Amino acid sequence: MDMIYTHFLRLAASEPLSLKPGEPVRITIENLSSVLCCTPRNVKFILRKLEEQHFIQWKPGRGRGHHSELTLLRSLNDALEFNFTALLSKGKLKEAIELIGSVKIDDLMREKLMATLHQQMGFRSYTETASGQDTLRILRSRQLGDLDPASVYTAFETYLLGQVCSTLITYDADTDTFLPALAHTWECNSDHREWVFYLRKGVRFHDGRVMTSQDVQASLQRLFETNCSSLWLYRDIKQTDVISDHCIRFVLYRANRFFLHLFSCIRMTILPADHDSNQTLIGTGPFQITEMSEEVIKLTAFDAYYGIRPHLDQVHIWFLPEPASHDGYYDLPGTDRLSLPESSHETPHYIDYPALGCQYMLFNFHTPGCHHRLSFRQAMRIIYDPVTLVNELGKNRITPASSFLPWKSAARHWRSASLDDAQTLLEQSGYQGEPYLLSYKKNKDSDVAEWLQQRACQIGLKIELEPFDDYLDVVKTSDAPLILREEILEDDWQYGMIHFFKNQSNTLHEYITPEIQSIFDDVLDEFPRLPHSARTELLEQAEGLLRENGWMLYGCHMNKKAELHQSIYGMQTSEFGFLDISKLWIKNP
Repeated sequence: MDMIYTHFLRLAASEPLSLKPGEPVRITIENLSSVLCCTPRNVKFILRKLEEQHFIQWKPGRGRGHHSELTLLRSLNDALEFNFTALLSKGKLKEAIELIGSVKIDDLMREKLMATLHQQMGFRSYTETASGQDTLRILRSRQLGDLDPASVYTAFETYLLGQVCSTLITYDADTDTFLPALAHTWECNSDHREWVFYLRKGVRFHDGRVMTSQDVQASLQRLFETNCSSLWLYRDIKQTDVISDHCIRFVLYRANRFFLHLFSCIRMTILPADHDSNQTLIGTGPFQITEMSEEVIKLTAFDAYYGIRPHLDQVHIWFLPEPASHDGYYDLPGTDRLSLPESSHETPHYIDYPALGCQYMLFNFHTPGCHHRLSFRQAMRIIYDPVTLVNELGKNRITPASSFLPWKSAARHWRSASLDDAQTLLEQSGYQGEPYLLSYKKNKDSDVAEWLQQRACQIGLKIELEPFDDYLDVVKTSDAPLILREEILEDDWQYGMIHFFKNQSNTLHEYITPEIQSIFDDVLDEFPRLPHSARTELLEQAEGLLRENGWMLYGCHMNKKAELHQSIYGMQTSEFGFLDISKLWIKNP
């Protein structure tokens, strides 16, 4: 039956044929052979099957070369919806998702199919066995990105790594302290140059092997072997001594009071000593990867987890292909949707998570133009006014930003800027009417880009738009002089900020000059040696340089929203505001 629907959809969606339900069309077997991608003999077989299932009416022409007459008895949308629903009812999510992207359909039908797909996501309880299996399905409107701890860049993939793998310790944002994880305790000497970690005994990787100090040593060495972009943070490590299977010592060249942050971050995820990056990731976390492809990653609760086993048994994360995604509908920026079956009468509720970080604009200093002059960047500061941005565009843009940290931005007295002042600054920059290209993420920042274009036009600045489809949120080099991006920081905000300023492979470093980079290097050189308050002052100084020189323009802080049902319990936000799926449990309706 599925193949019959596929053949019908090809016919109904064929632009050259322009078939409409109930309207006979003169056609040849050769035409149909091309559309159905098969031989004339197979065309006749397919037509017979389609007619038997009442999809079409077929009147063959008499004699060779004569036109036949084909009439569709069903519409494309009807057949598409029926086939889509049938696939979902059989649990064939992959085929259903592919179906959305395989046929050109109108927006209304896309919305309807996406709503149907949404109902299949969320919690499912399978009670075929006495124990039952609780499964959570999540949909993402992009493909899966890099899951290598040494090079992971995107927020969602970093969050996933935290569900599959573990670090020696974890950072608790509420108390600004560190908690035991793979290490049950640690100590350092009086001058902060020698750090010792004591590992839990009996911790197992997902393949059953016991974790030891050798795995910790190899995980650190791997960062150097892969030339990890965060190596600056680990440059103080002089040597690593494996004292025993459950004790490891790090000896440093100089004092480092920031050292614990380096062993709670995702870079220092502990992997097996013989880890092969070409194989499925093996960790010690609450979930293990049991299936991974371009379409889906399936996580299964790890019964031998050293902590508390997850309440959920399975988590399936499906990745929607690009043609099937819809701007702003299913995967709103920072939105998770966890739903229950359609039969549930639970009403949804929401939790909000104001994310650390902000949207911002960068200037590409590797391309020529007026943006090398401060007056031009000051004019853009007014055009890209944070107050007006939040007031006019709203949505999940909640407050104007003058820092990555919302509490720093909130301390500032805000007022809207005048475009008249921007016009004066633009004239001072020597701008001669040439078009300026603005690079932005198509599905995330289209409304901001168009808003900027309109405001710039009011003072005579021509902005052309360069959207790109970057579903993985990785650094994408552009020759555009204006770059619109977003940075979401880790809960450990000091780590997140120093990583932004020192990570050699991020967006900032892609577009600033070596001279600007050296200024930040000089300011932040002593960062690891200093106590918390002094580190905060250095980060404020670095942000001050961005503001004063207009090297980066802060835009607005963003809010993450999770849509949930009241039957979902154990809700806790994890890194970057995602829900910690290892804590979720569902009171089965």
